[in-house]
Parts: sequence; structure tokens; C-alpha cells
Amino acid sequence: MSTVALYDAKNRLSELVDRVMAGEVIAITRHGKVVARLAPPEDEATRQRGAEDAVARLHEASRGVSLGRLKSRDLIREGRR
Repeated sequence: MSTVALYDAKNRLSELVDRVMAGEVIAITRHGKVVARLAPPEDEATRQRGAEDAVARLHEASRGVSLGRLKSRDLIREGRR
């Protein structure tokens, strides 16, 4: 990933977009800190896979977790008070 200062990015936006279209990821910095990132868009299949992976990680993390005598509905009601 290459970095470009914000001022330069404003002046060279067309060039940067061409580089991103070629697959490059570019970080835009302001005062030496990354404030934005230009990257090619994800396709629908990649986004779907990411969502499925997140759900699988949540299911895995919840295995073996017990609420004891409590029920999730009781916790929801308690949170609304």
C-alpha cells in the first residue's frame, strides 16, 4: 500500500483512481497520519463471504456460554428499564 499526502491526492486524483482501478490500495495522509484509504470495490461474493464468516465466528464464540437460570428475554426486559 502506498501513501499520498492529502494535498497531492487532491491534485492527482485522476491518476490515483487509475492506480486503484489497476488493483492498488492507496492510503491518504494528513499531517503524517492516515485519514482515508482508496481501494477497489469489493464484489458481492466477497461481501457475502465476510458476513458468513462473521456469523460463524459469533456462533463459535457463543458455544459453551451459559446464562444460568436467566433467559435472554429476561435480560432484554432488564435492559429496557
